[in-house]
Amino acid sequence: GHGGRMFDGMMTRMLERVNATPEQRTQIQQIMRKQAGEMGAQREAGRAMRQQVMTLFAQPTVDAKAVEALRQKQLAMHDAASQRMTAAMLEISGVLTPEQRKQLAEYMSQRSEMMQRHQRERQGIEAPKS
Repeated sequence: GHGGRMFDGMMTRMLERVNATPEQRTQIQQIMRKQAGEMGAQREAGRAMRQQVMTLFAQPTVDAKAVEALRQKQLAMHDAASQRMTAAMLEISGVLTPEQRKQLAEYMSQRSEMMQRHQRERQGIEAPKS
């Protein structure tokens, strides 16, 4: 989808920033493609679970045990996703040099700060005027 293309472009720019070799780029792209496929399957499962929660919520009597069971299932899915993201990060760390990892971490930190600043600015613009 569109989000995947946008992420690919961002990953390409980050790898250019740290002067990744063609071999490093290929290895990291393979890691990220695998990760993206797994995350896509999880997104679908998450949508199905949210629909199940809404179905339970819409019943004349809400089954608290069934809702709690779904919540527990969602927690397990989030934990599995976190484990996959950590595994991908560790795989990528083995592909990049220590200097490249340092450069990438600095870039990502700067990017995060910029995104937070933009969000604060948007909130200021969107805040209702009294």
